Amino acid sequence: MSFSLINSNRASARSYGNVLGLVLFSGIILSSAACKSGYPVSARNAPAEATEARPIKVLLVSEIPMEQTITVTGTLAAYDQATVSAKVPGRLESISVDLGTVLRQGQVIAQIEKKDYQLRLQQAEAALAQARARVGLSPEGKDDRIVTEETGTVRQAQALLDDAKLKLERADSLFKRGVLAKAQLDGADADYKVALSKYQDAIEEIRNRQALVVQRRSELEIARQQLTDSAIYAPFDGVIQEKRASIGEYVAAGAPVVNIVRMDPLRLRAEVPERESRSVHVGQEVRVTLEGDPNVYTGKIARISPAITAQNRVLIVEAEVHNDGHLRPGSFARAEIVSADSTPALAVPTNALVSFAGIDKVILAQGGKAVETPITLGRRTADWAEVLSGLKAGDPVIINPGNLQSGQPVVVKE
Repeated sequence: MSFSLINSNRASARSYGNVLGLVLFSGIILSSAACKSGYPVSARNAPAEATEARPIKVLLVSEIPMEQTITVTGTLAAYDQATVSAKVPGRLESISVDLGTVLRQGQVIAQIEKKDYQLRLQQAEAALAQARARVGLSPEGKDDRIVTEETGTVRQAQALLDDAKLKLERADSLFKRGVLAKAQLDGADADYKVALSKYQDAIEEIRNRQALVVQRRSELEIARQQLTDSAIYAPFDGVIQEKRASIGEYVAAGAPVVNIVRMDPLRLRAEVPERESRSVHVGQEVRVTLEGDPNVYTGKIARISPAITAQNRVLIVEAEVHNDGHLRPGSFARAEIVSADSTPALAVPTNALVSFAGIDKVILAQGGKAVETPITLGRRTADWAEVLSGLKAGDPVIINPGNLQSGQPVVVKE
C-alpha cells in the first residue's frame, strides 16, 4: 500500500506541473504579443485631439453669361481626296514625291518619257505646214483665214469659165445671124458647162483644203497637249497619302500614280440628335477637341443634310475646321456647336465640382462646417458649369475642396 500511495502522489505532482507550465507558457505568449503591438494600452485609451478648422476659399454662386452649345461626336475627313493618274501612256521617267510629301497646286509629281510626244509634235507641225501651203498660205503663219476666190486654183478655174462664157456668147451671136452652124453652138455651150463645173470643183477643193488646215491645226494642239500631259501635276494643295507607281514602270492612260489629300481645311462629319437638330444652322461656330490633344480647334458649320436618318434619328452635319498641321483625317473628334449666344445662367467654377460614382456635388461653407450638396449640371465651359438644380444665387461654394469631408470644420481665408 505504501508503494501505491507513493506512485499516486508522483502522478498528481506530474499533472500539476504540466498545468502550471501551460499557464506560464500562455502568459509568455500574451506578454510577447503585448510587446509587439504598436499601440500601447495607454495610447489607445487616450482621448482624440480636436480637429482644427481647415482654411478655405469660397465663391458666391451667381449668374454669368454662358453660350448654349450642343455636344456631338464625329470624324475628321480630308476636304478633298483624289487619285492622280497618268493622262497619257508611257514609261515613268521620274517621280519626285513619296508618302507624306507636302505638295502645292501645280507642282510636278512625276514625268513620263516625252521623246515620243516631242516627235509627234514635230510631225503635227510639218503636216500643218504642208496643209497651209496647199491652200496658198505661208507654212509658218498662224492665221488660217483665206479668201477662196483669191486662191490660184479658183482663179485658174475662173479664167477658164470666163473664156468659155465668152465663146458661148460669140457662138450664139453668129448662130443668130446664120453664120454658125447649130452643132458649133452646142459645142460652145458644152464647153461652158464643163468650165462652170470645174470652177465649182475648184471652190470645193479649196474649202476641203481649208478644212484640212483646221484639222491639222487641231492635231498640232493635241500633240502639244500630250507633250504637256506627259508631266503629272498636283491638282490642289495637299499631302501624298499613297505612292502607287515607280520609276521605269510603264503606265497606261488613266493608271493611278499617287493618292493626294487636302489637309486644310478638314471636314468634320458629325451626328446631331433629332431633338437638337432645329438649333443647328449653317455658319454656327464649332469647337473641336481630340483625344490626347489639349488644343481646341475652331470651325464653322458648312453643310447640313436635308433629312434625318431613319436608322438612328440623327442629322448629319459637316463643318470646315482649320488645320494648323496637327489634325489628321480619320481622327475621332468631339465638338461643341455654339447654337446660341451668351445667355445668363446660374453657374459655379469647374474647380469647385466634386464628382463621384456619376454624381456631381459641390461643398458649401455653412455654419463653420463643410456641407456636401448634390447638384444637376447643364452647359459646361473650360472654367464654368451651369447649375440646373441644387443651388441658389449667393450660396458660398468652396473652391478646390480637395479631400474635404462633409461636416469638417472650415474657416474662410481672406
